[in-house]
This record gives sequence, structure tokens and C-alpha cells, in this order.
Amino acid sequence: MPEPTSTAAAAATYAAAGLSVPFITAFGVPLGLRADVLIAGFFGSLVAIILLNSVPSEGDTWQHLVRTTFKRIFVAVASSVTAGYLTPLALLLASLPDSLLLSAAFGVGGGAQRVLLILISKFGTPPTPPAASGGATP
Repeated sequence: MPEPTSTAAAAATYAAAGLSVPFITAFGVPLGLRADVLIAGFFGSLVAIILLNSVPSEGDTWQHLVRTTFKRIFVAVASSVTAGYLTPLALLLASLPDSLLLSAAFGVGGGAQRVLLILISKFGTPPTPPAASGGATP
């Protein structure tokens, strides 16, 4: 007697489950970030760091190397999160097909460092230097 379930239906279920893209959650709250877009943005930021030297080293001592390494890690993570959130919006605004999602995420991840610096300098308020208290003025 054959099994009551169809093997074709089971194969279709497994194939559909394998094609679904997991969303990232933090503390049970969905963040709306797709893992594949984050990875593409991360690799784009690595290319920008390595080939374009977007985070140059500061010195030759081990303290400078550790500081530069942490800066590069932070920049790569920030660029990938930026790509995760801004790539779907960029595709929507440019009316591009969804098949270009990962290549656009790679480009956004690579260019996020420069674009964010430009936006911060344009819309951010410049820091005010502390007022000098006492002392001679030149």
C-alpha cells in the first residue's frame, strides 16, 4: 500500500522552503533586513576598503593596527546595514528590476562610506569648538 502523502508535494514544499530568504531578527523583532542583501553589501564594503583604501592605516605600531582593524570592521558592518536598508529603496526609486537587487546592494555597500560622509557634512551641524576660558589671546 503506497504512502498517503505525495512525493511530488513534499519535493515542492522542500524546494519552496529552500528558496525562501530568511529575515534578520533581533530579540524576536524582525528588522526587515535580508541576509543575502547584507552579505552583498558587506562584500561591497570590503572591496571599497581593500581596493579604494577607504579606511587608511594610521601608523605602524600594534596599537594603530588594532585601532585600524576595529575601524574597518565597524565601517564594513555599517556599510552592509546601510546597503540592507537602502538598496530596496534605491531599486524602487530607480525603477530597476528585482533581479539587480544583489548587484545594487554590492554597489551601495561599496559607496556607502563616501555617500554617508557627504550627507553628514551637508545636513549635519558642524561641531562648535569649546570657548576659551581665561588665558592670553593671540
